[in-house]
Amino acid sequence: MITERPSPPLQAGERETLRAFLDFHRATLAMKCDGLSDDDLRRRSMPPSALTLLGLVRHMAEVERTWFRKVINGEDLPLVWSRDNDYQVAYDASDSTRSEAFAAWQAEVEHARRIEREADSLDVTGFQPRWGEEVSLRLVMHHLCHEYARHNGHADFLREGIDGVTGA
Repeated sequence: MITERPSPPLQAGERETLRAFLDFHRATLAMKCDGLSDDDLRRRSMPPSALTLLGLVRHMAEVERTWFRKVINGEDLPLVWSRDNDYQVAYDASDSTRSEAFAAWQAEVEHARRIEREADSLDVTGFQPRWGEEVSLRLVMHHLCHEYARHNGHADFLREGIDGVTGA
């Protein structure tokens, strides 16, 4: 499978630009996983780290779920991989498969897209319990771009270590 990555607009409104950059970063993570086997996707970066590409996909499913569904939409639901709200569990992809991890991630991305589309504006807020404050959809979208950018940097190194592929 070859992931198509959208180009963010050079001139657009704030919401359209944020949406496009978030989709750009989502597609970048998927591109880093293109063409790899489940074993490759579970390959650890270097001891003692347990970081893998599949672990990053699982982690980003949790991030999407938390910020859009739990914070902005106010849904009372557990994390995908941890009933104890332990975000570290998602990183352990040792028994995971591409189909399982990507299905969960893509489902959370679709929920996030729906929540963002249905929001009246970027000023819509939700409560972030860890911070003890209301946060705007604008902040959430910026935060998700930041999360993906950080983890896509990790994905660059992981991919290069697997098969030497670099770039984009």
